[in-house]
Amino acid sequence: MIQLQETQKQDLQQMEQEKQEKIQKDETLKKTEDEILEQYHVLNELKEQINKIELKKSKVELELEQIVNKLWEEYELTPNNVTDYQKVENIQEVQKQVTKIRGEIRALGSINVDAIEEYKQAKQRYDFMTEQKNDLEESSDKLKKVIADMLKIMEKQFKDQFRIINRNFGEIFAELFGGGKAELSLTDDNVLECGIEIEAQPPGKKLQNMMLLSGGEKALTAIALLFAILKINPAPFCVLDEIEAALDDVNVYRYAEYLKKFTKEIQFLVITHRKGTMEAADTVYGITMEEKGISKLLSLKLK
Repeated sequence: MIQLQETQKQDLQQMEQEKQEKIQKDETLKKTEDEILEQYHVLNELKEQINKIELKKSKVELELEQIVNKLWEEYELTPNNVTDYQKVENIQEVQKQVTKIRGEIRALGSINVDAIEEYKQAKQRYDFMTEQKNDLEESSDKLKKVIADMLKIMEKQFKDQFRIINRNFGEIFAELFGGGKAELSLTDDNVLECGIEIEAQPPGKKLQNMMLLSGGEKALTAIALLFAILKINPAPFCVLDEIEAALDDVNVYRYAEYLKKFTKEIQFLVITHRKGTMEAADTVYGITMEEKGISKLLSLKLK
């Protein structure tokens, strides 16, 4: 009796230790997921800021163009020759031109005495807008660099997780099929945008694309991939809606037995019509109609 109590005590301690380890793993996984989600949010915010900066940049360039046009139309000056003074060599010729121009000015009528002040304001505005444009371009370059760095981090995290899922997928596939092999592969070097191909080789068959398998083989391969993802990222609650409907009886029992391995970490709600799956359940719920138009819920604890 004392030995039995000691064994029970050790089992309880081991269960508590495993429970604490699971809690730590869940916290680590949750932290990783939160970091990835936060990076996605930051990435979206940065993209929005770039769009705003590009829009503001276009507006500044338009205003800058309008200022340059006004400078030319009203004063026949460009930003490059505003302060460009040439040395006078033939003074008499210049005096004749000045006299002619003055006559033309008198013929034009009254002079706009505010032209000098307007020019100063336009020049000041032009300098300000040029500085703003340079600042916006510098900010845009910095944001693009931040996005590039974040994409590298996301790509590394994706490759690490994909490698683990691929390994789990091969192991679970072989266990569910009783042999064979399967693997995942990326269709392009751009891992964040490329597709994923599934190749499977059930026992006694050659390696081929998943789309060439039979309906039951496709279903069991998909189930293996689902378990591979759940193994790296177990959810506290999972609903499975007749995912084994296309399987034969032997594979239904294999699926049900493998499903039990996850019940320590995941609570499953399985919708099914297959007897093999029902036999593996802890509790069965069903609907019956003893009287016409009156449904009744039945439950059975198989343990």
